Amino acid sequence: MDAMFNTLIRTLIGFFLLLILTRIIGKKQLSQMSFFTYITGIALGNISGDMVVHKDIKIIDGMIGLTMWAILTIAIEFIAIKSPKARTILNGEASIIIKHGKINKKAMSDNKLNMDDLNMLLRLENVFSLKEVEYAILEPNGKLSVLKNEEYESVTKKDLNILVKRRPYVPAELVVDGKIVKKNLTELNINENWLLNELKMKGFPNLKEIFYAELQTDGSLYIDKK
Repeated sequence: MDAMFNTLIRTLIGFFLLLILTRIIGKKQLSQMSFFTYITGIALGNISGDMVVHKDIKIIDGMIGLTMWAILTIAIEFIAIKSPKARTILNGEASIIIKHGKINKKAMSDNKLNMDDLNMLLRLENVFSLKEVEYAILEPNGKLSVLKNEEYESVTKKDLNILVKRRPYVPAELVVDGKIVKKNLTELNINENWLLNELKMKGFPNLKEIFYAELQTDGSLYIDKK
């Protein structure tokens, strides 16, 4: 029983400490924008897991380890922000894999890429033929950014001289599971009374009837009832 309680306490401490630290480190860590942030995320998870599973590791030692790793990560990221050289060392540089439609074999070799890898990365960008590509750049996080040849680019409204009006609103959730999302109302400068009146006009006098309500770009509402 004592062992189960000890494991429970370790799990709760490890879970919430890891949650707090990842929030402090920031969204860049969560998005794994570089190899460094990817490895850091794995390391934090491993330290937290070891603290929970291995009883020979004191809880305080695990907490110190997690905290120190997070502090070092924040410090390194701060240095990278201030120093371009450090940023290059930590995150690496983007590599031009295709230039003017020609494959850069040296860049392929330096990044340990073969043609199967390149074709897979291109397909992930909805490119199924090399002749469509003007430039392809391998980013530090391993993703491929592709600039297509002009004849293969999608047509835009500007190309067709279509008059474009500025959107008065950005689509945003206003009601979720019968409750008003007040933060979004404030962000969009929308009055709560206006929202309630609009809902009543559409036949929803009671918020509890609504599962989801979203503001559209033209100011109208999309409503999904329960």
